[in-house]
Amino acid sequence: MLFLVLGGLVLFIFLGGLRAFERASVTSIKSLVAWIAALAGLTLGLLLILSGRWPLAIGALTFFGPTIWNHWRAAHPAAPGRKSGGSGAGAAARRSGAMTREEAYQVLGVHPGASEDDIRAAHRRLMRGAHPDRGGSDWLASRINQARDVLLGG
Repeated sequence: MLFLVLGGLVLFIFLGGLRAFERASVTSIKSLVAWIAALAGLTLGLLLILSGRWPLAIGALTFFGPTIWNHWRAAHPAAPGRKSGGSGAGAAARRSGAMTREEAYQVLGVHPGASEDDIRAAHRRLMRGAHPDRGGSDWLASRINQARDVLLGG
């Protein structure tokens, strides 16, 4: 009877996990898998060290080390020695996705004070090569459109 109850409990937990997996975003699933791999690597390295197999432990930590390091850096973005993206209003605008007029001029490659026709011509010229329908980048096309909107007030 005890095994039946434990089996039912395991099945219930497994189905709950599947439900959470179904609703999770791809990035959270990738992050979970990466964390599991990192923890498995640390556990393997620790077990190998405790069992006296130092060369294998060094190999395991060499294999899993970059994964552990990358996830630690992602979890601690303000760690010493890392650039935080600047400070002030410019950094806040970059983090929020807003574009300043200076950035818009740089994206379109026009000088400050350019006429509306110059801005539209630069936009057209850049979109010919960057449009996603022609093999360009979605991100780059959206930045070009955003620069045009910032400069033309659209």
